[in-house]
Amino acid sequence: MSEFKPVLLALPSFAPSLALEVLPHGLTIHRLFVQADGRTHDIVIGPENPEDHTTQKYTNTAIGRYTNRIPVGTHTLERNGITSEFNALANETPRVSLHGGPKGFDYVPWTLLTPEDPPTLFSAAELGHLVRSSDESAYAVFRLVSEDGDQGYPGKLIVETLVGIVSPGEQERVYVKPGVTAENEEYGLGSIILVYRAKLDGGEVKTVTPINLTQHWGFNLEASLKENQSPLSIRDHTLTIKADRIAEIDGDSLGTGSFIPVSSAPAHEHKAKIIGEHFPEKGYDDYYAFEDSANSDVPTRIPLSSFTPNFDYLKDLLTPSTVQEKQGRGSRAAPVVELASEKSGLKLVFDTNQRGVMFYSNSLASPLNGARKKIHGGSGISGNGDAYGPGTAAFLEFHHPLAAFLDPKNKNQEDTLLTSDELYHNYVRCDVRFKEPNH
Repeated sequence: MSEFKPVLLALPSFAPSLALEVLPHGLTIHRLFVQADGRTHDIVIGPENPEDHTTQKYTNTAIGRYTNRIPVGTHTLERNGITSEFNALANETPRVSLHGGPKGFDYVPWTLLTPEDPPTLFSAAELGHLVRSSDESAYAVFRLVSEDGDQGYPGKLIVETLVGIVSPGEQERVYVKPGVTAENEEYGLGSIILVYRAKLDGGEVKTVTPINLTQHWGFNLEASLKENQSPLSIRDHTLTIKADRIAEIDGDSLGTGSFIPVSSAPAHEHKAKIIGEHFPEKGYDDYYAFEDSANSDVPTRIPLSSFTPNFDYLKDLLTPSTVQEKQGRGSRAAPVVELASEKSGLKLVFDTNQRGVMFYSNSLASPLNGARKKIHGGSGISGNGDAYGPGTAAFLEFHHPLAAFLDPKNKNQEDTLLTSDELYHNYVRCDVRFKEPNH
């Protein structure tokens, strides 16, 4: 199939509350449709035409092998006695390798897996949940093979990613009559799950590679509101991040290994804060490390010896929210990020097994470059001058700390290194909720 032909995922319904269009090119979430209150929202920004993702880079794509910035040059790697060398290639500046190098995972086509070519990094028990709990049109698994030496990274890496939609489950909605001032109730529309798995495939030769995957997706919960006459912005959204520190960076935005307490920087203390309050002059482009108490117990690396047919980290991720409200969340972590809009009534609630989130407010965007979707009030034409500008999206990229493998303090801990003896497991779940706005 064409790498730019969307794969449609939707809940089984004539008018599904959630639907996704996923492009094999870069494993890109091209559209994320939400049906609520008689309206259709597309809550991710981006170009109208799928092919325009080749020039409108890093817009809702997967990022790999390593997200964010790494110093250019050769780095010696060691984990559990296994060693290798990694040559980070320049692409942002002569000093910085950004988002996996010149041709990262966002640049290449992924393969949609089929019953004839099934996933190999999800167990029999996990694949059984997919068949039993979802309509087949509600999920897909994609594979990418990154060869040894790809963008300077050591080892042949096999990556498989599950993209799926989970039903909200049975719930009773209480409608508020016109003129009644009672607080409207919030209810679930469903959930989006992303599960990244990876393993090194080098035969008898053992190696180690850096890996830190994420989805570079950018949200605006008001962009599809037709009556919204004000300039497109996320400044009126509210944001909660359960973080107590942000990564310190140098002049090239490379992490120094140190952190700054958010208590000393009001712009970064997001506790249901309106994003526009204390908005930095240059916008947001910051890595937030979650509070220790908020971190998940679900590991990112699992010994391959534990990957048996009964291995199962999917069951709880595929359970509807209404069921978990009664029975508990199981292995799912507590929510760490919430993004909400009073104007649209939409709210996104995220949980993950990653240690932090990058919040980027589209600060480097220009209306002169790229295209804006028609549903967001744009022409859909690239270079027409009506694309997205700074402050038009909240990119929320869940991943482990910046270039963690370069910090000696992380040795043999959460160092973002993967050996031939381990399975990489990274998940994020986004629960989509709605409360009828008080107009």
